[in-house]
Amino acid sequence: MHADFEHRTAVTGVTRLVYATANSANGLRQALRREAAVRQEAALIAVAIPIGLAVAPSAGWYVAMIAALLMLIAVELLNTAVEKLADHVTPGWNAEIGLVKDLGSAAVFAMILMAGLIWLTAAALRLEII
Repeated sequence: MHADFEHRTAVTGVTRLVYATANSANGLRQALRREAAVRQEAALIAVAIPIGLAVAPSAGWYVAMIAALLMLIAVELLNTAVEKLADHVTPGWNAEIGLVKDLGSAAVFAMILMAGLIWLTAAALRLEII
């Protein structure tokens, strides 16, 4: 079911949650199929989950380390959505649309830096460097 179904009928409660979950799964599936950056970040998470267990100095750090990577994927998905919408609304080159895309890319970069900082700090604590 797609979100449009929800708008045509008054879906509430658990049924709405089921449809929303299906829409989210579809969006993630499409992003994994169409976007190299999302595939790369998903692969990173798959590798990071077991490695994080060895690197994290505590359970709280492990949660923070994995959460940072999940946030990275979330920002990447939002950036991809903005880019797709921008391309749909303005198919040709446009300076303002270029700026919007650059800003989205900068948001992803900031998340990469944040995740890297968290992972490096966790590793430094684990190795008792700091």
